[in-house]
Amino acid sequence: MPENTPHSPQRQPWENDWNPDTSRAPGTRRLWLAGALAVATITACVMAIAMTGQTRDQRTARPTAGASTDSGPGLLSFASPSASTPAAPKGRTNMASAAPATTGSPTPTHPAGSKPTPAKSPAHHGSSPKPTTADRRSVRSLNYPDRYWHVVGDYVKLDRADSPSARRAATFTLVKGLSDARCYSFATADGDYLRHRNFLLRAEQDDGSRLFEQDATFCPRPSSFTGATMLESVNYPGRFLRHQNFQLRLDPYRNTDLYRADSAFLLVDGLA
Repeated sequence: MPENTPHSPQRQPWENDWNPDTSRAPGTRRLWLAGALAVATITACVMAIAMTGQTRDQRTARPTAGASTDSGPGLLSFASPSASTPAAPKGRTNMASAAPATTGSPTPTHPAGSKPTPAKSPAHHGSSPKPTTADRRSVRSLNYPDRYWHVVGDYVKLDRADSPSARRAATFTLVKGLSDARCYSFATADGDYLRHRNFLLRAEQDDGSRLFEQDATFCPRPSSFTGATMLESVNYPGRFLRHQNFQLRLDPYRNTDLYRADSAFLLVDGLA
């Protein structure tokens, strides 16, 4: 007869006072705990990110363009115009407030026989000046000392006066400005006046117009070179006569050494 090995009796759950929960799948309690922990972690991260972003915004905040601050006005907006025009030469004054500087420049006088009126009267329109030795001037370049203003055709150029005709064309009668008696006008030996047209200096007959008077009037201003003079247009303030490629023209002031040298002239005794 085979021997039967005795086995320890298996105890049933109810014998240990524990009853399994058969209403849910096994492990759901762990899933709930894991889900709650994940939600808490995500919530904490979102709150931390929001607080960090708010702190960064407060730390990096700047005044808006154009806003005023305690220390003065704010930044200019991109629509604000930039200052593109350089300042005029030191010592230049407005013609309405002060007379032009006379250092190194002759005092302009009317030709002999004319009345010393503050400005040219209508009766003088188109009349030819009567030159005198004292009023006759030549205009010499500062950076090209062997060259003078010289009428060639209708235009004024910077040239050498190495012949009698060239010296005559480089000699002018300096008179009080046709538009402003405190300024200068230059009359040629042929009775024309130097005036700017299309910003180029040329010799033309006085047509009696107000525009001609203004175009033919230039006001002396101090130069950065001792004894030299700059000549500013009366109807285009800020533009001065200068030579470029030996052509006399009216150009806006530029704060450069070349411009200052090209616009510096010496008013000397007439060559003819």
